[in-house]
Amino acid sequence: MSIGTAKPDSIEQSGVKHHFIDSHSIKEEVSSSRFASEAQKILDQLFKTFEKVILVGGSGMFIDALVDGLDSIPLSREIRNKLIKKSEEDYSTLLEDLKFKDPDYFNAVDRNNPARVIRALEAIEITGLPYSQMRKSEKKKRDYKVIRFVIEHDRTELYNRINKRVDLMMEKGLLEEVTSLIEYRDRSALRTVGYRELFDFIDHSTSLEEAVEKIKQNTRNYAKRQLTWLRRYTDSQIIPFDSTQIMKEKCIQIIENQAHDLNI
Repeated sequence: MSIGTAKPDSIEQSGVKHHFIDSHSIKEEVSSSRFASEAQKILDQLFKTFEKVILVGGSGMFIDALVDGLDSIPLSREIRNKLIKKSEEDYSTLLEDLKFKDPDYFNAVDRNNPARVIRALEAIEITGLPYSQMRKSEKKKRDYKVIRFVIEHDRTELYNRINKRVDLMMEKGLLEEVTSLIEYRDRSALRTVGYRELFDFIDHSTSLEEAVEKIKQNTRNYAKRQLTWLRRYTDSQIIPFDSTQIMKEKCIQIIENQAHDLNI
């Protein structure tokens, strides 16, 4: 899944060691709880050597699971299987159901990721409470301070960059990558933007041009939801998009100022 997930290339990885790249098989399900558990072990090791560690998203839910801890939300395999079957028959009805039962989470969730929609509806059916309410329990205490940075693009420029990014992924061979993974299409990782749309093309339910445009549209929608998710945190540091050097300097200055205020 190198192209569809836009993994950093070897040059980008050459300066700083990256974790969780080419680390798990497509045959494995990696939940937010599993990520949080495995990532925390890596953090424990890194903080023995480094004062600062950078966590990059990606998925807001996975980041929150690591830095804030997970809520004790109940599970039901029976209910989940029922919802998965319903999703395969008519996914749009699940979206309408979530929109009605929990509009706050509906507005924040990646609606092109059925696993998250199903998880929310599963919890709602078990408890009768909105999923967004269940996820607002007290944060876990961590042995490190978290500073959140949000790069804020001009909306038009952001959308142009997304469109160009999708075109580049297609040039690099995204369709061939998706075709090679078709036997795993039922996995959660492949029910995501960039894969679902091209599976529709392979199934002859849409043209290639329509599938590519849908990837662009769904990625733009996902970017909007990412920003909504990140702005939930009032202490997020908003960094206007600029050259890499200027943005890096601003981030470093904020880190140094906060460290000074905390006398660390």
